Amino acid sequence: MFTSKHKFLSAMWLAVLLSFSATASAQTPMVSLPDFSVLAAQNSPVVVNISTTKHVSTVPKQFRGLPDEMLRRFFGIPEGQSPGAQERQVTSLGSGFIISSDGYILTNNHVVDGADDVVVKLSDRKELKAKIIGQDKRTDVAVLKVDATGLPVAKIGSSKNLKVGQWVLAIGEPFGLDYTVTHGIVSAIGRALPDDTYVPFIQTDVPINPGNSGGPLFNMNGEVVGINSQIYSSSGGSMGLSFSIPIDIAMSVAEQLKAQGHVTRGFLGVSVQDVSGDLAKSFGLTVPKGALVAEAVKGTPAEKAGILAGDIILAFNGHPINKSADLPPVVGATPIGKKVKVKLLRAGDVKYVSVKLRALDKFDGVSEGAAIHNAALGAQVKMVNPKVLHKLNLPFGIRLVHVDNDGAAARAGLRNGDILVTVNFHSIESVKGLEKITKAVPKDRAVPVRIVRGSRSIFLPVKFDK
Repeated sequence: MFTSKHKFLSAMWLAVLLSFSATASAQTPMVSLPDFSVLAAQNSPVVVNISTTKHVSTVPKQFRGLPDEMLRRFFGIPEGQSPGAQERQVTSLGSGFIISSDGYILTNNHVVDGADDVVVKLSDRKELKAKIIGQDKRTDVAVLKVDATGLPVAKIGSSKNLKVGQWVLAIGEPFGLDYTVTHGIVSAIGRALPDDTYVPFIQTDVPINPGNSGGPLFNMNGEVVGINSQIYSSSGGSMGLSFSIPIDIAMSVAEQLKAQGHVTRGFLGVSVQDVSGDLAKSFGLTVPKGALVAEAVKGTPAEKAGILAGDIILAFNGHPINKSADLPPVVGATPIGKKVKVKLLRAGDVKYVSVKLRALDKFDGVSEGAAIHNAALGAQVKMVNPKVLHKLNLPFGIRLVHVDNDGAAARAGLRNGDILVTVNFHSIESVKGLEKITKAVPKDRAVPVRIVRGSRSIFLPVKFDK
């Protein structure tokens, strides 16, 4: 039973708690999440849905993989014809956004690549047939054109001003659910991904799913800052790792595609790697930075400018190079034929050299060099012409020109002509690089090796010899 004393103490404690709560509320204002409704309503009209149709020829299982010579000799099938081939239609969905009122649309290359028919659906449900103006596989950007005027146009911003932690919003067609709005924050900027050396991706946690590809990524001002391009997923759905192409790069590519139907990029001719902490100390750097030149290919602009293996590129054409992944986008965007300055660290001293880039797509004068035998692999390898790598959309790789009959390569099923891309997830950018990596791989078990055979990318387990 409470006495008057107990009631008095209880009242005092209640007053103290109320006073503390009021003080805390005054000192800590309520934080409210942003309202995306206006942003979504204003920008949805510039987003389009893209559907494509491909006509694919399928071959019966019993004939798959048989050489053309066998098909002609034993089955009497004419050269160039597939036995019992049946044509079927394959459809796919994606997103895009309008960049001019007269019908130019930006999307991902992989959304429309190989399509026979492309149809664009506008926000008013009107469907228009689209023409592919140009495609660029290296940045995964494509420009479409529909016959229309007076269309709403996306407000183009700049990805250079993005900061980690800022809110961003995506509008697209995940799994065919048109005009779906999702939001999140910028998780990282300048993210390098395998096989995408020309794109420093924007990483976000915005839920992106199949069908979002090619759609816009908006900042809080309603400006497009990226094109949603890739996700990391083990299930096919969003796992909070989404990657967008910076809009500055995409618009530069788009202008070239509109003007000439293709993209011209600068070519330097070096293989580079990151500077680790131990390497930084050995080169006299206080912090790891720059792109370490593993090889300057003979006959390239790099070699003519005097760039040597062992140099660390610290800046290129005024752009600081903090890691090796920073170099390719800068080189690719540098004007062809114009002399630019390169800041190097060589043997502890800073040097400057001038280099005049040549066009990557026209550069075919690089010698692949002599074949060198790699004992651990059991094969002779040589450099691949950069023009060949460009056609295969590969940033690096070396070619197997002769596989020993009893070596590790032969046992794993590698063949002459295969292009070696990675060994145990390490990039193979030069013959010397392969030698270094194969010395470090475990000899008591097989490791994954990625090769490109024809136009197919394959992983094979290879157990290297001692």
